[in-house]
Amino acid sequence: MKTLHKVFAVSALTLALSACGESQQATVELETEEQRQAYALGASIGLYVEENLRQQEEAEIELDKDLVITAFNESVRGEGRMDQETAEDIVIELQQQVMRQRQEVVGGRALREGQQYLEENAQREGVEVTESGLQYEVVREGEGERPAAEDVVEVHYEGTLVNGDVFDSSYERGEPAVFPLNRVIPGWTEGVQLMREGAHYRFVIPAELAYGDRDVGGAIPPNSTLIFEVELVSIVDQDEQ
Repeated sequence: MKTLHKVFAVSALTLALSACGESQQATVELETEEQRQAYALGASIGLYVEENLRQQEEAEIELDKDLVITAFNESVRGEGRMDQETAEDIVIELQQQVMRQRQEVVGGRALREGQQYLEENAQREGVEVTESGLQYEVVREGEGERPAAEDVVEVHYEGTLVNGDVFDSSYERGEPAVFPLNRVIPGWTEGVQLMREGAHYRFVIPAELAYGDRDVGGAIPPNSTLIFEVELVSIVDQDEQ
């Protein structure tokens, strides 16, 4: 709780300093180590504030910044209208509200965008749709064996959102991934079993076959439709491991 309260206090301080400094810009010198350290500290605080405000904006929550600054200044002078425990409780409640509303707002948007993408993609030539709703397209067919759900596979892949943002890529890491096929999202388990070794497929996985409405963090919003380019390199011989 104390850490969270301090973070918000730092954010308020940053806003206050920004407001006070609007009419008097200091010349930034980064020649000495102390100057670089001071600037780095300010930059790290600024980046945190930017991210915090972005998350609030995504959650459609807008705080009165002037009131934030007023509360900070009053508290510094010992004239605060709340004790520390009360302030901490409210701040924690705010953070929980931001998380809930962000999940609803961002998740709702992702669901709508995903449904539209699925409808349009299903009409493209060469796209097949399975009974579960998984969409796939054969980029290159393979000539090897098809894996079973209990097999371990070696794959190269790139995952993107419907807006084109890449959230994961074995190509960027420079080596294929190896994992049991029954330990991944349902869309992967179903889709990769359609492939033969050496094949390259493109999968469009509806949210219900991916992570659903869960907030898994990172770059994947709740209710996201996921797009994967997948190359099945090989079925791993588990007896040799």
